[in-house]
Amino acid sequence: MIEIRNASKTYANGTKGLNHINLTIGQGEFVAVVGLSGAGKSTLLRSMNRLHDITEGEILIGGKSITAAKGKQLRMIRRDIGMIFQSFNLLKRTSVLRNVLAGRVGYHSTLRTVLGQFPKQDVELAFRALDRVNIAEKAYVRADELSGGQQQRVAIARVLAQEAKIILADEPVASLDPLTTKQVMDDLKRINQESGITTIVNLHFIDLARQYATRIIGLRAGGIVFDGPVSEATDERFAEIYGRPIGKEEMLEEAAV
Repeated sequence: MIEIRNASKTYANGTKGLNHINLTIGQGEFVAVVGLSGAGKSTLLRSMNRLHDITEGEILIGGKSITAAKGKQLRMIRRDIGMIFQSFNLLKRTSVLRNVLAGRVGYHSTLRTVLGQFPKQDVELAFRALDRVNIAEKAYVRADELSGGQQQRVAIARVLAQEAKIILADEPVASLDPLTTKQVMDDLKRINQESGITTIVNLHFIDLARQYATRIIGLRAGGIVFDGPVSEATDERFAEIYGRPIGKEEMLEEAAV
């Protein structure tokens, strides 16, 4: 599903975001990416859908190079990749339903989507997506009237309406309380299991990575220092990823950075 070949990212100021990453992620995997702030987690995810361009190497999605893709081909590849952000990235002054329908923009002309002229099938798909995350009753409520957890579930519904084959979730629970965090992570895991959608989640919290992922990738200074099943993600391995032993209190402090 995703193949990354010798990918590096160097920013204009010389900072190395990714350092010769080689990685293959198969269809239906649930992968947690962990590491300190600045380790390259967000850069890695954003490179997979070309929100960031890599400066070296190649990234293939479903066998097609998103690195080389342009125009219509790039839009077609991105249509299969849903993105969930820490800050939700919703249109705050419009309805929940309209936000979910934004997942369909890749299927229609720009003019049609600007005018909000979505076909009946898209509206039905959007309601089914909202129902899957138990928030259909909020369809006509403005997004800015929702709690943080509800907004993140709308973002998940938007990805479902997009009919994405890959979900990239960049710190999706970093700003949420523990109960809401569990609800959002439960939704992502259930969708992964029910629909076989490849799911890659950046996380600060070790316990969440161990609880929900089947595979953990550890980044440090833009490079992969661990890649293996949860069963091999011991405290010693996490100490290698973070460069020091990490306890719960330290993780809470790190998540707040």
